[in-house]
Amino acid sequence: MGYVVRAMEREPIVFVGTSDLSAHFRGKSFPVADLPSRLRRGVGLAPANMFLSSFGPIQVNPLGAQGEVVLLPDPSTRVLVPFEDGPAENFFLGDIRTLEGAPWNFCPRHVLRRAVERLHGETGLRILASFEQEFTYSGVAEHPQQPYELDAYRRQGLFGETLLAAMRQAGVIPDAFISEYGPCQFEVTSQPAFGLRAADDAVITRELAQAVAFRLGERVSFAPIHDPNQVGSGTHIHWSFVDRDGQAVLYDETRRWGLSTIGCSFVAGVLHHLPALCAITAASVASYYRLRPNRWAPVKADAGHLNRGAAVRIAPLFDRDPNESARQFNIEFRVADATANPYLALAVLIQAGLDGVRNARQIDAAPVRPLPTSLIEALTLLEDSHDAAEWLGAELLSAYLLFKRAEAHELRNVDEKEICRRYSEVY
Repeated sequence: MGYVVRAMEREPIVFVGTSDLSAHFRGKSFPVADLPSRLRRGVGLAPANMFLSSFGPIQVNPLGAQGEVVLLPDPSTRVLVPFEDGPAENFFLGDIRTLEGAPWNFCPRHVLRRAVERLHGETGLRILASFEQEFTYSGVAEHPQQPYELDAYRRQGLFGETLLAAMRQAGVIPDAFISEYGPCQFEVTSQPAFGLRAADDAVITRELAQAVAFRLGERVSFAPIHDPNQVGSGTHIHWSFVDRDGQAVLYDETRRWGLSTIGCSFVAGVLHHLPALCAITAASVASYYRLRPNRWAPVKADAGHLNRGAAVRIAPLFDRDPNESARQFNIEFRVADATANPYLALAVLIQAGLDGVRNARQIDAAPVRPLPTSLIEALTLLEDSHDAAEWLGAELLSAYLLFKRAEAHELRNVDEKEICRRYSEVY
């Protein structure tokens, strides 16, 4: 005799999470009815949770099983996007704090917030940034590759329009949705936002892309590369600056490439530190299969005007009005992908650029160096950096090195195709 499950009332649930060291969005949920109290006191979190690996299991945990921290929802990040079928996307991004209420040393949002405040304190500048995110979508029928074609939009159906609508409802302003170069590959970009909010938007956009695909019976993957012999998917970071009066200060039409003096020194600082920064911005074993020659991805720590092969690209101008040009002018950092925590990636870019400003570095003053060719090589460069411990905090840097070396060790005897497959499953 069968049983009929009758419809019941549902109690709404809300989730609060953080982008952790593996760049996965993890946290806890609770009844929406408890939201007012949770906004005050947050939810308890085991410190060990920060060391959940890219593939799930904890491979290394320098903090052990003891201790407790608090994941506190940030009210400004509320995402509430209803869908016709099933529950709404209902979540917050949060800060991790100690039981005494102080920022926790391992909180990625705190690391970025500290970098943003340092930039403003030393220069008076605020950074405007946007994450340009490439991914593959399984809902495109088998068909010859169609980069940039209108027919590729037809074949992806409702996914793009639904994603952009969800982003806008969540407070992330869409900028572009395009069919990209690779098979079943697309790209979504949001409009620039200040500092912390730019990284928040990247996390929200990625989660909403997963949510829309899930409700359409499909999935997206932001993995750096799906086949070691094909092109990959990057997460390019665009940035510019405004001063205390809200005026754009990156552009100077009288100088080479249109880069202002401070913009030139900032870029030079990024290039100076770039090989070591790769351990943060290209944070997986598979990331370095993308960073190979002839992949539309960088292989050197170089800058170029309108050059999509450079690590740092000086973006083009489309508006002939000088005021609009200054506001639209930006720099693109191309050595990043979705295995990088967006808060840590933007934080180290700011810190490296600020070092360039302090030391008046020049783009052409140092030889162009190759980028590391493996995660292990990148981690060694990061460990050898004289500045990384101060930028990230010595405790976080030490733990990050252990964490990522454990990931590389886990894959040491696995062939490249299988490694790509494993990352494609979890990103």
